Amino acid sequence: MEHLRAVPGHRLRFGRGAQGIERLEAALVGEAFSPHRHDTYAIGMTLTGVQTFRYRGELRRCLPGEWHVLHPDEEHDGAAGTDEGFGYRILYVDPYLVQEALGGRPLPFVADPVVGPEAMDPALAACLRHLDEPLEELAWVEVVTLVAAALERLADAPARTRSGAAAGPPPVAALARVRELIAADPAVRRTAAELEQVSGLDRWTIARQFRAVFGTSPTRFRTMRRLDLTRRALLSGLPLGEAALAAGFADQSHMTRMFRRAYGLTPGQWLAAQTGSPAVTDRPRRSARLP
Repeated sequence: MEHLRAVPGHRLRFGRGAQGIERLEAALVGEAFSPHRHDTYAIGMTLTGVQTFRYRGELRRCLPGEWHVLHPDEEHDGAAGTDEGFGYRILYVDPYLVQEALGGRPLPFVADPVVGPEAMDPALAACLRHLDEPLEELAWVEVVTLVAAALERLADAPARTRSGAAAGPPPVAALARVRELIAADPAVRRTAAELEQVSGLDRWTIARQFRAVFGTSPTRFRTMRRLDLTRRALLSGLPLGEAALAAGFADQSHMTRMFRRAYGLTPGQWLAAQTGSPAVTDRPRRSARLP
C-alpha cells in the first residue's frame, strides 16, 4: 500500500475482475469520500491506518485486519481516523450473484458492518491479496460462494430482507429479464409498460421485488450501469461532456452529480486517483448539453 500513500489525496488501483465482481485497492490521505451508495455488496479489509465511515446513522471504525461489509444501496462515506490516512482492499459483488448462490433465498443484511478477522474465511482474504491474478471460472464461482456464505452467516436475520419482508420465492427469472433489458442498453430510458411486457409482472411487483432480489431499484440499477459506461469512456480518454451524453445523462452536470453519489468522488477526482495526474476539471462546458 505504501506506493498508494506517498502523497495526499485519493489513490485507486483496480485489480483483475470477473463478471459481477470488481477488486480494488485504495488509499486516502488528507481527503475523504463524500456520502455515496453502491448497488453492489462492498466487502473490504482495512490494511493500514484507521478507516472511519458513517453507516445507518452511526460512526464506525475499522482497524487493520478488520473487515467492513456494506449492503447494496446503503449510504456511507469514508475518511481516515488519523492524520496518517488509511488503505484497504475491497470486493464489489453483484447481489444477483449472491442471490443465485443462495438458491433464491432473500439477500442477507448484515446490521453491524465491521467484522473481525476471525469471522471471515481466510480464502476471501487471499482473493484480495492477489488482486492481479485472473479470476477464472472456477475461482469466480468459489469467490461468489464464499461471499454468499459469509453474508448469510453474518446476517442479523437471514430469513428476512433489509425491508423486513418475509422470506418467500420471488419471481427471479421474470425479474432477471427486466434487469437484462435495462443492462442491454442503459442509455435508453425504458417505460414501465416495457418492463411489464418483458417480465409478465405488474409495475408494482417489479418495483417491490426487484430490490428484494437485486438489492436496489430498477432506476438505481440503470443509473449505475450508465456510470459503468461513463467510467469506461473516461478511461478511454473521452471528454467528460461527451462521456455523459454517450451514457444517456441529460448533461455533464447531471452525470457528475450521479457519479459523486455513487462513488464519493467527482469524475475528475476518480480519474486522477487512478492515474496520479492532477484532477480533470468537472466544470461543464457549454457544448456538453443536449439540444
